[in-house]
Amino acid sequence: MSARRRLHLNAFLMEAGHHEAAWRLPDSNPRADFDLRHWIELARLAENAKFDSLFLADGPALIGTGEFRPPGQLEPLTLLTALSQATSRIGLIATVSSTYNEPYNLARRLASVDHVSGGRAGWNIVTSAGADEAANFGLDDRPGHAERYARADEFLKVAKALWDSWETEAVLADRATGRYADPARLHRLGHQGRYFKVAGPLNVERPPQGYPLLVQAGSSEDGKDFAARHAEAIFTAHTTYERAAAFYADIKARTRAAGRDPDGVIVLPGIVPYIGSTEEEARALARQFDELRVPEYGLRQLAAVFETEPSVFALDDPLPDFILARPKLEGSQSRSDLIIDLAVREQLTVRQIISRLGGGRGHFEFVGTPEQIADTIIAWFEGGAADGFNIMAPALPSGLAAFVEHVLPILRGKGLFREEYESTTLRGHYGLPVPANQFHG
Repeated sequence: MSARRRLHLNAFLMEAGHHEAAWRLPDSNPRADFDLRHWIELARLAENAKFDSLFLADGPALIGTGEFRPPGQLEPLTLLTALSQATSRIGLIATVSSTYNEPYNLARRLASVDHVSGGRAGWNIVTSAGADEAANFGLDDRPGHAERYARADEFLKVAKALWDSWETEAVLADRATGRYADPARLHRLGHQGRYFKVAGPLNVERPPQGYPLLVQAGSSEDGKDFAARHAEAIFTAHTTYERAAAFYADIKARTRAAGRDPDGVIVLPGIVPYIGSTEEEARALARQFDELRVPEYGLRQLAAVFETEPSVFALDDPLPDFILARPKLEGSQSRSDLIIDLAVREQLTVRQIISRLGGGRGHFEFVGTPEQIADTIIAWFEGGAADGFNIMAPALPSGLAAFVEHVLPILRGKGLFREEYESTTLRGHYGLPVPANQFHG
């Protein structure tokens, strides 16, 4: 058993659920977004099920207009700090932008979360695709796609050096001599680069994990190259096994070309499971969600992806020709390509597209029985398309509870998922080592 490859599962949490209409369900809490008790319940549910980690998405701007879906969210590092005290083993991964932060402050906050959680912090590194986010930081528009990744690359270099700036032996805490630390083991960076000038050292001791687990979620060419250099886990969106397998092979090859071990990069597609005891029951559940959608919201979200106006779309027509021509976007190019591929492959109208995006924004949606969902997860895992999955329950907590109760026992029965935690850190859950300190020795 110990030599067998293990499936990794993250609980991707999003207020009342991932479906855009989840908050409207009779059993949902429409104010879940700011209800700490709700988040603690979810965290404990996932930890009791032995998930590798919790994952929180984020962006520094209002989501939409607020008219049809909760538009705000708690700042994820703050929320995960609270959840770290309500849990003891599960990993805690926060999405934080490298575009609208500075390395010193963010390295300090992430190191602090790793300390207070006992080595369970992870950072999902994003470069922020939205123009509305730029407007909150005094910019007329977001920096260009390539520039955002160049800045992120230097950001990571500085953050790693800051985390390394305290050697493990730096703290002496010698009461007899009165020496608390060895200044020779506290390292000044003196970094001067294109984007940052940082003296260092950090004013927080090196994190228990060395670095928080480094996660990346972009699937553009720049994003994949960045992941190959830095990421230890990759969150990705695919709607077919074939495309997931192609991405998996590509990212592993890029990682090897970057001089890193491909087995040290965990690829985790998202899956939105609609679970029923029969196929018809699962389809009825999915219809219940779909009937609660507001098409106007879906149109606005679709327009935002393609950086255009909702008025260019006609609900019962295909995507306009200018979108099918794949214009170059400064935002999420990979997500726009995924939507176009889905629309063309299945010959969908705009109305059908926004229905398909309502539950997972382009992530893989599966409607079926627990056995069918487990079989699909296993097929992707054993067939070279995934190392595990981000479980994106359409409603929370009910969808996550259904997955834990009905799907996890099948995966465990096949020996693919842990019965108990075998480590106390997030890196340990993933089977990853503590990075060597660049200043040591």
